[in-house]
Amino acid sequence: MSKNTIDSALTFSRWSVFFYDMKCPYCSHQDTEVVETRDSEDLASTRRRRECIKCSKRFTTYERTENVPLIVIKKEGRKEQFDRDKLRHGIMRACEKTLVGADDIQKIVDDVEREMRGFDSVEVDSKKIGQMVAHRLKKIDKVAYIRFASVFRRFVDLEDFEKELQKLL
Repeated sequence: MSKNTIDSALTFSRWSVFFYDMKCPYCSHQDTEVVETRDSEDLASTRRRRECIKCSKRFTTYERTENVPLIVIKKEGRKEQFDRDKLRHGIMRACEKTLVGADDIQKIVDDVEREMRGFDSVEVDSKKIGQMVAHRLKKIDKVAYIRFASVFRRFVDLEDFEKELQKLL
């Protein structure tokens, strides 16, 4: 391999870091240069400022890793795709009129999803998800925990509810 071939390959490699086939939203030109790159705080996405080589206008793109969909196995054996909004809504209902804020709820949803993605399987029992949420709620608000547990554990009678309350006292 000649020195020119190696130099060309190195030059291409260096330029390929800065130029991507990203269409400019203004002029539709294919070549853009990455001017700045920043990772989000939770490292879930990357923000890139780009500049079009042709028209010199700048724009922002966001990159996120595409995750394999998680599957929830319901009590009766039915399977459905994991829905963050559904989980957040259930936690919100348990936290109504408590001191648990929207940021706390979002953190629980994020933590539960992150933990689920760490499992060996993409299929997770709804009971396991409920346990993960209940564990986190128990740490931050006992009333929200009891509300969530009463739905999640399906207390049949007052005795079941009282037993759970006694555990907290």
